[in-house]
Amino acid sequence: MLTSLDSGAVLISPENAELRPQRTICITGHREKAILPYKDDPENIHMTRAAVRLMLYRYIDMAIEKGYTDFFSGLADGTDLWAAEYVLLKKQNNKDIRLIGAMPFLKHSRFFHKDMRSLLCDVEKNADCLILLNSDPSVVYGKSGRQGTDADLYKVRNYYMADNSAAVLAFFDERNPRSGTAQTVNYALRQGKKVRSFGLSDVYHLMDEAGASFRNIGRIVKELDNIF
Repeated sequence: MLTSLDSGAVLISPENAELRPQRTICITGHREKAILPYKDDPENIHMTRAAVRLMLYRYIDMAIEKGYTDFFSGLADGTDLWAAEYVLLKKQNNKDIRLIGAMPFLKHSRFFHKDMRSLLCDVEKNADCLILLNSDPSVVYGKSGRQGTDADLYKVRNYYMADNSAAVLAFFDERNPRSGTAQTVNYALRQGKKVRSFGLSDVYHLMDEAGASFRNIGRIVKELDNIF
């Protein structure tokens, strides 16, 4: 039996996972470092990340309002873990909600910074199940072809989540069409999945409208129509 290197939580194989694809949303999005600040001003980075999170939370609320109960998180830093944290919050008042973690490989978090590693531990401990997609405990991501590396680890994780979901919720930068998030979205579209997404341009537009006020951003986001 394998356990997480971060939280010690038990990891299960895909074959042993009890999934409900028709009620499931796959959440995918960029890592924290990929989020560029509003107006390219470093002083706006915290507000920009906050706006991304508020948009993400509203989209999750939309999905819940439409009857989706199960949420896949790929457990990457940034979007994946922010979404997972919010799903766990919603789960406190709705016992039908389930959080499913899809871990690409055992050592996936070795470069996480302290805060994200702490969030990862909390998410893993409270998730309904954690699925390990590659059971080799020594494998790491790499494109060199060297023994012990695999260039498809994240792709396998992304496709697995999309295949076992009815819809995909994505946050991505439209200017980065070769990202893992874009890969997931494009694959989901080819499989005929429903895809709902927002990008940095939407976040910047929101901040323009709100005057970069956190309170105004929250108010505008709450008024967004349900797109699911």
